[in-house]
Amino acid sequence: MSSKPITTYTLTRRGWLVGAGGVALGLMGALPAQAEDTIKVGILHSLSGTMAISETTLKDVMLMLIAEQNKKGGVLGKKLEAVVVDPASNWPLFAEKARELISQDKVAVVFGCWTSVSRKSVLPVFKELDSILFYPVQFEGEEGERNVFYTGAAPNQQAIPAVDYLMSADGGSVKRWVLEGTDYVYPRTTNKILEAYLKQKGVADEDIMINYTPFGFSDWQTEVSKIKAFGSAGKKTAVVSTINGDANVPFYKELGNQGIKATDIPVVAFSVGEEELAGLDTKPLVGHLAAWNYFESIKTPANAAFIKEWHDFIKNPKRTTNDPMEAHYIGFNMWVKAVEKAKTTNADKVIAALPGIKQANLTGGVSEMLPNHYITKPVFIGEIRADGQFDVVWKTKSLVPGQAWSPYLPGSKDLIADWVKLNCGNYNTVTKTCGGT
Repeated sequence: MSSKPITTYTLTRRGWLVGAGGVALGLMGALPAQAEDTIKVGILHSLSGTMAISETTLKDVMLMLIAEQNKKGGVLGKKLEAVVVDPASNWPLFAEKARELISQDKVAVVFGCWTSVSRKSVLPVFKELDSILFYPVQFEGEEGERNVFYTGAAPNQQAIPAVDYLMSADGGSVKRWVLEGTDYVYPRTTNKILEAYLKQKGVADEDIMINYTPFGFSDWQTEVSKIKAFGSAGKKTAVVSTINGDANVPFYKELGNQGIKATDIPVVAFSVGEEELAGLDTKPLVGHLAAWNYFESIKTPANAAFIKEWHDFIKNPKRTTNDPMEAHYIGFNMWVKAVEKAKTTNADKVIAALPGIKQANLTGGVSEMLPNHYITKPVFIGEIRADGQFDVVWKTKSLVPGQAWSPYLPGSKDLIADWVKLNCGNYNTVTKTCGGT
């Protein structure tokens, strides 16, 4: 467990911030009374450590969404109160801070986590205490939890479409594949799905290279050299990147150092968006790709309004928006609608109310919460521009429903999640039993 000090912040409707010591004082006086006339919303994102580069913005956008909802009168006639904790990129600490939010702070819902290992860490807590987690980041799927609502992309809403695009003539007719990831659950499971999918498409074993590096990895010279060598075999090669967090910065710098251009070996990333590119010299990366369900550069009235609202709130016109921010926007608004539909913040009633709830996304479509607790999402492939934004080069014709279980894995192909009719997260359609057996 991390030895870093963790500070808890509470943003109240009066706008004051209290450190960990101030919370203790508040518990003696005003806070219990205040808890009765506010609805507390937990924010569980790393504000320090290797994932802070990605997660801090998600904390900020949640504060913005809560502030905007309070301007509209709150929810059920009560103001919303944000309770922010910092699990510091320390996976066991996520579970500890989640328990604190639910048991001590009495939050009605939690918006949080980025990595799958952090999400897996908190799952037992949300089940035990029967609370609700909205998870806003692309991930490996292979999960269908009653207490979790997945507003990020499943593999069929990001990884599979990205590979399909690269295989097409428009994407360069790629024949050789480097699956490069950070060494944890999401990259390993996603790459297992992609490897099975590629082989189903006729790709030979020798045309697939898989590699993993630790969180925070920085010495990319040897690894990028291997990629360069693998791509010199005379077949069009691409890198599918599930590298996460701040390791992306030296990875892309080394690509530039070794002169790997998108025209030679394109990289399509699943965890690199506008926020990560803000810390890079993007000129050597022009033409490399990312697959997301949202890009800041997409021009719609809703997105323009969201970006303006963000810049006004954060008071910095250079701060970008990104895909997981939109996922929190969708999830938060769905939660508000479900609470208003249920006329209570009671977890069981809100969980029951959420499937079928619809929310306009920022790119022109309307997302829906499905019975499996995933949502419908459009898929976009974006090409990196010199200014750190993306030009959309491909998109799906319609919104894609998220799949909880991959049809390409033997242990998953017969499973579905359905919390409306079947009340099961891993129902086996062959044996007609819940539990996947």
